[in-house]
Amino acid sequence: MLSDKRILLIIGGGIAAYKALDLIRRLRERGAAVTPVLTKAGAEFVTPLSVAALAGEKVYTNLFDLTDEAEMGHIQLSRVADLIVVAPATADLLAKMAGGRADDLASTLLLATDTAVLAAPAMNVRMWNHAATQRNVAQAQADGVRLVGPNEGDMACGEYGPGRMAEPLEIVAAAEAMLGAGPLAGKHVIVTSGPTHEPIDPVRYIANRSSGAQGTALAVALRDLGARVTFVTGPATVPPPAGVSVVAVETARQMLAAVEAALPADAAVFAAAVADWRVVNAAGEKIKKDGSGRMPVLDFAENPDILATISQHKQRPRLVVGFAAETQDVVAHAQAKRARKGCDWIVANDVSPETGIMGGKENAVTVITPGLVDQWPRMGKDAVARELAQRIALALQ
Repeated sequence: MLSDKRILLIIGGGIAAYKALDLIRRLRERGAAVTPVLTKAGAEFVTPLSVAALAGEKVYTNLFDLTDEAEMGHIQLSRVADLIVVAPATADLLAKMAGGRADDLASTLLLATDTAVLAAPAMNVRMWNHAATQRNVAQAQADGVRLVGPNEGDMACGEYGPGRMAEPLEIVAAAEAMLGAGPLAGKHVIVTSGPTHEPIDPVRYIANRSSGAQGTALAVALRDLGARVTFVTGPATVPPPAGVSVVAVETARQMLAAVEAALPADAAVFAAAVADWRVVNAAGEKIKKDGSGRMPVLDFAENPDILATISQHKQRPRLVVGFAAETQDVVAHAQAKRARKGCDWIVANDVSPETGIMGGKENAVTVITPGLVDQWPRMGKDAVARELAQRIALALQ
């Protein structure tokens, strides 16, 4: 619940602004007070009168309204809230946030605040995928802004893809989590992600094609439900998220040590694609060709089994979730893995090259629990993460 919390809601200019009206109602249902800020472009889609009627408060629109400045200056307005929510967060607003611009009331408030900011992006799929927007999103996140969405779906412009604003209840859940009111508030969850690199010599290593996208999305989804997340990541191509405790590792043995050091935890989710083998006779110097045409002989040893170790650990988390990346007989192999490792759930997927899942943006998973095989439709990795995080929250209640 959000009782006695004040939300400063910035409504940007996009067709999704109509959802902001329902968002106000949902926030107030949970006890929050909502101070609305309507941008000039936002007022093209929803009226100040409708926003004020739902919020039960005055709508702020103009940076240079002297009456407003006399009553409550923009600096004070930006700091009296417990949370700032930007919905819809248009491409323009995200660019202003990333660049530190302050040319209207909304952007000035965002620059002047020391309050946490939650943004719900909404724009055309091509605008969302544009390199400039992705740079702006990355910079805003690096500055501490948290995102909820965007979701995939049909656009008002007739196109389909990521860019739809998150639904009001999703935004409410993210706000509750940021204010310590989410279903995982007070819970500690460990998430592993990315590949491991097992050295052959100082410049060569054994690895796989894991990007770390699914593990990163899981860490974000769990964080947004209020969990304290320890994120143990190998050398992934996807950057780690803000708002979690990041532990960077290279090898499987380092990953196991980091996970054990993070215990105790309420849950552990092992999404990393850990190398099964390591090179015992790794060279201390770069291996050179000697002209003989013969390859050096590499001696291998099995890496520690992180999932099995934690499943049997004296500080075993209440819920242990493993991942099974398979290329054939996915369900059968995953069921056998769950029984062999001793974990609670296995999230299985087919990573055959033709699926495009390993290193891609989508996933198609089957969640295997005791007595249940639940096959999910193919969806974006963020959507998979949000659904799995919700199920973890239910399991930990």
